[in-house]
Amino acid sequence: MSLRERLAGLTAVFRQSGPLEPGRGRATGIVAFSLGILAVLAVLAFHFPQYLTTPELRRQYDPAILREVLLFGMVVAGGLAIANLVRGRNRRLNGMALGLIALAAAMGGHRVPVGDFPDNTPYLGLDWFILDLLGSSLVFIAIEKLIPLRRDQPVFRPGWQTDFTHFIVNHLLVGLALLVVNFAIHRLLGWAVWEPLRAAVGGLPFVPQLLLLLLVADLVQYWTHRAYHEVPFLWRFHAVHHSAQHMDWMVGSRLHLFELVTTRVAILGVLHVLGFAKEAMDAYIVIVGFHAVFNHANVRLPEFFNRAPLKYLLVTPDFHHWHHSSEREAIDRNYAAHFAFLDHLFGTAVKSDRRFPGTYGVLGDYMPEGFVRQQLFPFTWKG
Repeated sequence: MSLRERLAGLTAVFRQSGPLEPGRGRATGIVAFSLGILAVLAVLAFHFPQYLTTPELRRQYDPAILREVLLFGMVVAGGLAIANLVRGRNRRLNGMALGLIALAAAMGGHRVPVGDFPDNTPYLGLDWFILDLLGSSLVFIAIEKLIPLRRDQPVFRPGWQTDFTHFIVNHLLVGLALLVVNFAIHRLLGWAVWEPLRAAVGGLPFVPQLLLLLLVADLVQYWTHRAYHEVPFLWRFHAVHHSAQHMDWMVGSRLHLFELVTTRVAILGVLHVLGFAKEAMDAYIVIVGFHAVFNHANVRLPEFFNRAPLKYLLVTPDFHHWHHSSEREAIDRNYAAHFAFLDHLFGTAVKSDRRFPGTYGVLGDYMPEGFVRQQLFPFTWKG
């Protein structure tokens, strides 16, 4: 098979959507193919850790464990691909999966040596992308299948390709984004730092400090988010996030890069000025990462979460799905990310007898599909 034919096959795989029919080797083939891609990327990260791994993460790694995980993934992917090929199922997809595993092995596989390397080089967050993709897909796809909102919505629903591309780019550019964010914070907000305040906030016990941090972050996020809705220039960028017509765990990654950076500058800048401790910041990053993905997921929580006082306290998928609705009663409503009472306090909470909306997307459906076209949209839209 020529390189052109292989690329055409890869493109065909990426264009597919819809339910996975059992007995055709497509589901297991996709697992094998995905693990094959991740294996190649992981081997590259072993070869070039100074450029492809995140400094904060690589300081915590145990290379021996990572090698075993990589080997296990390669064995599983190779076994699934070979089993499907023997049974004549989806040969193109599984053949490409087996080819990726062979490529990873030829590049050194789990035996690539890692020596000393500089710790201050520009980097792509390839390791963060691999870990987050594996963790998010395993956890949230399982949750969506266990307690689904829409049972007939497949994992590979229409538009998943656009959201997956956003996921890839946003995670790979984490190093560049953090560099820009840190530069902006220290250059723009250094004048606002007052050390007595930072010492007082940073000296609070962990739990009260974390709760205060979440409240402060959500207040900043609320008003930043609201500005993106109510200022026409900013809406051009935020409309990208609202253009998804199907809700699941990947939708949270559909963001314009301008919004991604400016929102992080606003939130992290305020947290930096106030002086929250590193332990509280680390916990916040974990919480916000999970919460942002979960609230977009195709899940239906037990009725208990839709009753007072919880429905007025915490943002859940019930609450956030309305924010993404194209129904008129939901337009410019439910801005909060963590605490639902902020929208009730500021008069922007959706008022409806239904738990979930029926439709999603931007009103008028004017957003193009595709990552590149969505990044260009704010500069080309004439609406």
